This record gives sequence, C-alpha cells and structure tokens, in this order.
Amino acid sequence: MANISFASTAATQPPRAIGNVDLRKRAIAVGIGNFMEWFDFAIYGYFAAIIGQTFFPSAAPGVSLLSSLAVFAVGFLSRPIGAFVLGPLGDRLGRRAVLIITVFGMGAITTLVGLLPGYDSIGLAAPVLLVVLRFLQGMMVGGEWSSAGIYIVESAPHDRRATAASVITGTAGLAFLVGTAIAAALSASLSEQAMATWGWRLPFVASIVMAVVAMYIRRKLTDTPVYAELEHRRASGTVEKIAPGEKLRAFVISFAFSALFGVSLYYFITYANNHLTQTVGLSKSSSLWLCSIALVIYSIAHPLVGMLSDRIGRRVLVLASAAGLTVLAYPVFMMMNTGNSVAILLALTVLGLLVAITAVMDVVLLVEVFPASIRSTGAAVGHNVALAILAGPGPFIAAALIRATGDPNIPAWYLAGVSFVCLVVLWLMLPETRDKDIARG
Repeated sequence: MANISFASTAATQPPRAIGNVDLRKRAIAVGIGNFMEWFDFAIYGYFAAIIGQTFFPSAAPGVSLLSSLAVFAVGFLSRPIGAFVLGPLGDRLGRRAVLIITVFGMGAITTLVGLLPGYDSIGLAAPVLLVVLRFLQGMMVGGEWSSAGIYIVESAPHDRRATAASVITGTAGLAFLVGTAIAAALSASLSEQAMATWGWRLPFVASIVMAVVAMYIRRKLTDTPVYAELEHRRASGTVEKIAPGEKLRAFVISFAFSALFGVSLYYFITYANNHLTQTVGLSKSSSLWLCSIALVIYSIAHPLVGMLSDRIGRRVLVLASAAGLTVLAYPVFMMMNTGNSVAILLALTVLGLLVAITAVMDVVLLVEVFPASIRSTGAAVGHNVALAILAGPGPFIAAALIRATGDPNIPAWYLAGVSFVCLVVLWLMLPETRDKDIARG
C-alpha cells in the first residue's frame, strides 16, 4: 500500500484505512510504550508492603501496608486531572502527541521513585515526596490508557477493532506479569534486608531505559485515519454538533464499564498478591508465583476475547463479565482463603478471565461510545473518574475492611456490589456498538 499523508486539507478526503504492515507497526509502537507505562505502575503494587515500611514505618500490624495502599490510591485520584489536561490535547493536537507526553513523563517519574530516600534518611520529606511523585505518575497514566486505546482502535479495520484493543490490554497484562515475575525472582534471590534497602528499587530505576526506547518509537508514528478525517471536517466546517444529552449518556456508560474493569483489575493485579501474603499467610515467593501463573492465563486470554467480540459484539460480553463478577466474587475469596495452592490458582484464573473480558471491552467501548470530536476528552475523563472514585481505593478498602471486621472474605462484597451496579446500568443503557461508525461526530 502506498504511503499515506495524514496532513489535513479542505480539498481532499483523508483515507479511512491503513495497510496491515502499518497497522502492525502501530501496534508494536503503542504496545511497547503501553507495556512500559503499566510495568511502572504495576511494580508499585507488588512492592506495596516494602514501600510502606520504607516510607511509612510503623510497629502496628498492617498500618504500613495501609499507608502504602493509600498512596497507591493517590495515583488514581490524580488520574482525572491528567485526563482533563491530556484528553483535550488529544482532541486538539492529535492522539500521537499525548502518547509521547505520557511515556516520557511516566518513565522519568518512576525512576525518581526508585531513587527517593526513605523515611530513615530524610524523615517526613520522604512520604511527602512519594505522594507528589505518585500524584504526577497518576496524571500520566490518566492520559495513557485511553489515548493508546483510541490510537490503535482508530487505526484498525472496523471488523478488527476489539482485536486491536486487545493489544493495549494484552501488553498491560504482560507488563503486570513481568512485574510479578521480577518481584518473585528478586524475593527469591535476595535477603529480606537487601530487598528492603535496595532490591525493590531496581525495577523502578530500570524503567528509564524503557521510557527512552518507547519515546523514540512513538515519535515516528503518524496520527490515526479517523483523526485525519476529523481534521478535514474541521477545516471544511462540517463537524457535527454533539448534543449535551449524548455526551452525558456516553459519560455514564463509560463510567460504568470503566468501574467494572478498574475495580476487578486492581483486585486481581494488586490486591490479590497482598491478600495472599498478609491475610492468608502465604510466603511472598509462593504468592507471587501463583499470581504469575494466573497472569499468564490472563494475558493469553486478551486476543481471544478480542476476536470473539469482533464476531459476537460488545454488549453480551461486558454484561456476562459483570454478572460473573457479581456472582463469583465471594466464592473466589473463599477459595483463596483456604490457603490451598490449587484452589487459589483456580480462583485467580476465574477472576483473571473475567477481568480480561472487562479489559478488552473497556478499551474498545471507550472508542465506540464517544463521538470522534470529543473522544479523547470524553474517554479519558469517563474512564479515569471511575477509576479514581471506585477502583483506586479498592485495594485500600479491601485491606481496611479486613482490618475492621477480621473477616477475610469481606472484600468480595465490595467487588460484587460495584459489579452489580455496573451490570444494571449497562443492561439499561449500553447499545451494541460493534458496527458503529467511529469517525462520526
């Protein structure tokens, strides 16, 4: 296929499709950067207990972990701010511009976290600076997920959009997997003292290398065919007006499926590992390896979910995942709390497969429910507000509920409750969007 210029003009209509080779290049470029972003964000969760002792030392059982998870939640509270800043940039300057900003910012900030002295060295300045860095890190992630998803889905043929979306969710899953494996390897090969003093810092500092590579690759990208067509319509004055009611409906729908995805994801990715060590009593190494196996299955599931959705649609899958999480949340926790490795792995696998469905549906629906002219802003805000309000505090709420009640199964009720509300909202409001023209609006 001939090279395509994406510069907008009023005289010619930009193309609506790209070649398979170009699509693969875009998938690799976005996937590498997305991997780095989520590897950086994931390793904080895996080292939450050690980070808690480093920056929030306390003799009281569980207090350091709770403090660390509260700071984890700070990274979510800042995500809507990042969405409000970076989302409009994606609509005005293009999807590619945001991808370059987020990958550079995430790499630099994560490296600074790895270099930050602990409480024993600089006192109260340590937790204060950690909170600031997590806040900035959350802003970068607030622009990455939706921007990367929009970029790759807008570049894909209409009958392969969910499959393309699985590149984003699959590389994020792979990032969590690699983060878990590295955490397990470090825990197995280093003493507890070495891990506490410098071992946990290694993955954070190494992220700067990935950031440089990802930024270099993303700078070579051109923008999406859909954005080029939008620029053409802007130049010719033919952009459609979006009714306020349509914007509000899209926001509510995106809030619901993003909350479903976010809460279940961070139960699976972040909280499960800490629950198995802090509550169930497994060794750190055993817990990490069980989570790693479940993450392998989780990562493999993404392209399969994408291909299935391109055949049968979005609505049936997202509703099935919401119903599954509502009904199975409590049995999953009961199985984890047995302490039996086989039962734990089965529970994590069931949870992981349901989360994989919510993940792929989240990315493709963020593109399909919003009109093109407000897509970057709407998707970023809808997604990140849901994660800030419900998903980010999820691991903290789960740990706090156990601390308050002593019931190791009680975190399941938060997951089930959120999933049920999302199921009702999506059942009533979400149309089938598989065949929607995503260049409209």
